[in-house]
Amino acid sequence: MIRFLLILIVFATPIWAVEPNEILADPVMEARARVISKGLRCLVCRNENIDSSNAGIAKDLRVLVRERLVKGDTNDQVVAHIVHRYGEYVLLKPQFRVGNFVPWLIGPILLLLGLFLAVKFIIRSRTETVTVLSQDEEKRLRDLLGE
Repeated sequence: MIRFLLILIVFATPIWAVEPNEILADPVMEARARVISKGLRCLVCRNENIDSSNAGIAKDLRVLVRERLVKGDTNDQVVAHIVHRYGEYVLLKPQFRVGNFVPWLIGPILLLLGLFLAVKFIIRSRTETVTVLSQDEEKRLRDLLGE
């Protein structure tokens, strides 16, 4: 029984991330806060959203989201404020922009370039012609080798 409770506690810790004093009285506002929080990355835990993180910065972000909602901001305005304050890294799903494509495209471009160069090298090595030495060159080679 004790083992079961310990396992339950270990797996239930993300549930405790949002503390009772953070929860808004209005269920609609709280639902909006949860939707926003699920899309924001904890800056300490990396790939964990702030809703399920126990880190201090995650708590601060959850409180900030709720404060902005109480002030009357829309979901997009809350996210824009947090992105302006912490950078685009805070988003679990980065926004679709031209600048975001550069890091994603460099890998495939370099892979294609490497494949092209490898194929070119293989083709060139297979099509190289073997030059036959003339009799004078063969004689000079033998003299150099001491044969």
